Amino acid sequence: MRKKKAPKRYLAPDPKYHDTLVTRFVNNLMERGKKSIAYDIFYGAIDIISTKTTQNGIDVWKRALENISPTVEVRSRRVGGATFQVPTEVRPDRKISVGIKWLIKYANNRNEKTMRDRLAAEIIAASKGEGAAVKKKDDTHRMADANKAFSHFRF
Repeated sequence: MRKKKAPKRYLAPDPKYHDTLVTRFVNNLMERGKKSIAYDIFYGAIDIISTKTTQNGIDVWKRALENISPTVEVRSRRVGGATFQVPTEVRPDRKISVGIKWLIKYANNRNEKTMRDRLAAEIIAASKGEGAAVKKKDDTHRMADANKAFSHFRF
């Protein structure tokens, strides 16, 4: 490595809930730099969640993120000309990032009319342990479990 490591940039908390995790989610949700639209979509989805579940929307969203975030994943590792899928633990920071990306991706693929409705429905499903994002997490864990024999190749 020739250059020094880039310093970690810290996010400002969001205006409504004063939570940096919300800002992180909105930054991933944002398209073409339209942050105010991303905030409208997120806050609208949280309101829909609050009315549908009669629980605090932010708490449901945080529970959904916990249910989606993977604890192990497989990484490709070349050993002696062969490529092995080696199961590795997921860093806490990456765990959140992957969970956020899966939640947004599978909300986009839903059939509801607006993004608010799609996001709200995926969050509610994930908080119950259902939905496509939870299935993705289970598939990832199953893949890591199937390749447990190669865990000694960990670096």
